[in-house]
Amino acid sequence: MPTIIERDEVRRLVAEEGAQLVEVLPNREYEDEHLQGAMNLPLKQLNRETAGRLDRGRPVITYCHDYL
Repeated sequence: MPTIIERDEVRRLVAEEGAQLVEVLPNREYEDEHLQGAMNLPLKQLNRETAGRLDRGRPVITYCHDYL
């Protein structure tokens, strides 16, 4: 089940546990702006194959940078 976390916890997870940052907006928005080190897995394209890019041994933090 997803858990909402704050910025400080994101920083801690990335620094201490090697968490993976995943931007779920479409490629065009990812190219315009994303967090440093984040990979792009657009939500509409997320499936077993694309999720295979993730390291199952590390935490995953998904986010969506939406201006609306």
